[in-house]
Amino acid sequence: MADNRKIAKNTMFLYFRMLLVMGVNLYTSRVVLQVLGFENYGLYNVVGGIVTMFTFLNGSLGAATSRYITFELGKRDFERLNKVFNTALIIHVIIALLIILLAETVGLWFFYEKMTIPHGRLEAALWVYQISVITCFFSLTQVPYNATIIAYENMKIYAYVGIVEVLLKLSVVFLIFVSPIDKLVFYALMLCLIQIGIMFFYRIYCNRHFASCVIHIYKDRRLFKEMFSYAGSDLIGNIAVLAQGQGLNILLNMFFGPTVNAARGIAYQVQGAITQFSNNFMTAVRPQIIKLYAESRPEEMMRLVKQSSCFSFYLMWVISLPIFLETDYILTLWLGDYPEHTVCFLHLVLILCLIQTIKTPRSTVFHATGHLKFVNMVVGGILCAAFPLAYILLKIGFSPESVFYAANATMLVSEAASMIILKKYIDYSISDYIKKVYGRCLLVVITSFFITHILYQHIYNQGFLHLVLTCVLSTASSMFFVYVLGMDKTERDKVKNIITNKLKR
Repeated sequence: MADNRKIAKNTMFLYFRMLLVMGVNLYTSRVVLQVLGFENYGLYNVVGGIVTMFTFLNGSLGAATSRYITFELGKRDFERLNKVFNTALIIHVIIALLIILLAETVGLWFFYEKMTIPHGRLEAALWVYQISVITCFFSLTQVPYNATIIAYENMKIYAYVGIVEVLLKLSVVFLIFVSPIDKLVFYALMLCLIQIGIMFFYRIYCNRHFASCVIHIYKDRRLFKEMFSYAGSDLIGNIAVLAQGQGLNILLNMFFGPTVNAARGIAYQVQGAITQFSNNFMTAVRPQIIKLYAESRPEEMMRLVKQSSCFSFYLMWVISLPIFLETDYILTLWLGDYPEHTVCFLHLVLILCLIQTIKTPRSTVFHATGHLKFVNMVVGGILCAAFPLAYILLKIGFSPESVFYAANATMLVSEAASMIILKKYIDYSISDYIKKVYGRCLLVVITSFFITHILYQHIYNQGFLHLVLTCVLSTASSMFFVYVLGMDKTERDKVKNIITNKLKR
């Protein structure tokens, strides 16, 4: 049976970090948006995205690194674990240098020729671009260290470092007001320095606490080739993620300019905050899924996959429901003023994230088995179709929201393909999976939304009290239907026992 106590403990540390980071990030976003303005905020959001587009290979290698380190740790082969770490580090340094070359050639051409940048902001945007390149280099070479911390499930360090990081970012917000240089450039530069400082701390920590992070020069060509081959099988999937993310963001810039990028940036700021609830849960669960596969316990693994798919979705839904109902007021309370399209963007992004939340545990199984090539060719190809589809829709005159319609449609099709392909490698019932995961999640969504919406229309108070009552009603409704419709008898009994034990204390 999976180590549920360790999952719960690690999740608790990650949630503590998340709540603090989320609170400060939401506050800093308000101040930064007010100080920089819609255009500068949109520029910062999209210019860094050009550099991110070149990191598609690193996404594949990052997943490969995490899988290999976790897998070898599960087998307790520490000598090979050190080889994997050092091989991954060499690979990431090579890729980082390659991405710098691409960013300073192809990236600069795209920056000057294709981007929509307001008059008089070209120099500032170029500074932001170059700072993003520097940050990207250090981020790429950091991947093996982060993968090691996650593999050892040492989540406490993330909580502590998160506190320091968020306090540093908060100080930057106040320093913007007295910046002696362009505010946009100053903001990008300070965030870059914070990221570099935190990365160096993680490296020092790993070198002191994990023997597997001691740097040795290995010439294991077989392992080098094996990891590259594994990463290559995940390449299309990561290209698809970037096409749906930064690719669509760049399309919005080309057709509508940086103000629409600001609206998208705000929507994804909210999405980034609330998805941390499910992401932190999955960060704690992911190593357990991989270790169960390494220990040849596929039935327990799939049971954990189904449970984690449901519960990560429930976490997202409990937070998303009041946002769907009170979007206008929440944005006004948070930002004061916000760009056009923000409300609709946020709704569509939340729907996309809810779909992705169910998918994540199942994707971990593919990484655990190493069978990535075929699934990523099919699923990645479907997801990549969002980019040309969105381009066609925008070209013939559709609204900015159409890029999200394209993304959501391709995501749904890819989900069906992924479930069918997994059957080739793991013996599980697709119909049982649909019933116990999608069926339960849909029941919870439909019933809780219907009941909450009826009650919501009968709340006559306005303003903040209306928001509070909506949050209370939606949370109570969601949690009630999760318990009644979203859990089986065994899970309900566990919840009863936990509550009973707490009350006895």
